[in-house]
Amino acid sequence: MEREDLFRKAAHFIRECYYELAIEEEIVRRTEEIRKEIEETGFYEHKYEELAHGAKMAWRNSNCCIGRLFWENLHVIDARKASGVEGVYRGILHHIEYATNGGKIRPAITIFKPFRNEQDNIIIYNPQLISYAGYKTDCGLIGDAQSVSLTAFCEKSGWEGEKKNFQVLPVVFSIDGNKPEWFSIPSELVKEVPIEHPEWPIKKLNLKWYAVPFISNMRLEIGGISYCAAPFNGWYTGAEIGARNFADKDRFNMLPAVAELMGLDSGHNSSLWKDRALVELNAAVLYSFKKQGVTIVDHHTAAEQFRIFEKKEALCQRGVTGNWQALIPPMAPACTHMYHKNYNDEIKTPNYFPRECSHHCSEGKNS
Repeated sequence: MEREDLFRKAAHFIRECYYELAIEEEIVRRTEEIRKEIEETGFYEHKYEELAHGAKMAWRNSNCCIGRLFWENLHVIDARKASGVEGVYRGILHHIEYATNGGKIRPAITIFKPFRNEQDNIIIYNPQLISYAGYKTDCGLIGDAQSVSLTAFCEKSGWEGEKKNFQVLPVVFSIDGNKPEWFSIPSELVKEVPIEHPEWPIKKLNLKWYAVPFISNMRLEIGGISYCAAPFNGWYTGAEIGARNFADKDRFNMLPAVAELMGLDSGHNSSLWKDRALVELNAAVLYSFKKQGVTIVDHHTAAEQFRIFEKKEALCQRGVTGNWQALIPPMAPACTHMYHKNYNDEIKTPNYFPRECSHHCSEGKNS
């Protein structure tokens, strides 16, 4: 990035950030400090309070997220000084343990060093820190189709998978352009929820899901500085698991099995067997998480929370941006107020973006 462009983005962020932190009197001094640093080095470093508030602002500006009411509660872990593969690995494990919190999930982000160039960067290749392996076999798919390529890379690199459903993948990351390496996540840190239903025998399907969605393939941008390794988490909306992960045909495709357990006529679409199976599968997810004491929210409550977020932002004279298609839930969308509204999908910064500063797992200067 050109120095002039970097300074422009930095100055814009500092003005907004310091205004929200009620330290406007520091804007001129800090902006001048950053200008000199960029002139001398072509870069600048965020102070912790800038990093922390910038990460929170990024959540607030995330157009696809329905859970933004809680943006101010984000716990920001500064791991920019994490050194070497062991330091990064420890930082990842600490994040998992802190955020999981025995099931009482805490929204958190761990921010590793910023991107400077391909030889001065950290990349986490897992879309989520915890995910399940996927295998294409002669007998069909085993596990999660979304993870087939990452699973193949891990096996090629020496990890031995058991070719079964719901097998936790190792975390894969690279530092400074080196070859990606994999590291197992200790089982005691991976909280999983077995899925059962209070009325239907869904337990027979032996389904389970991990408790926390640790998003790890997004680029955090704050004031022109990119953090390509910045895993973060909130908690699940039940429909993310029940209506997408379990139900999508290209994921676990469980609706036919649930319908069979329920004795539904799946021979005709007009029987609405998919709808009935979908509702009970989602009810099972919510029931199971609550039974295990793991934080989760149903899509109707999440929509009401988003309405509160919109009202609070209006009081602060901030317009709410949003991606309508992403905001409406995959179940009963017309029952939510978002379905009946139009949203401005303008991209504000700070924000989380699809990560451009990444490679395929096979790449690296030592590969």
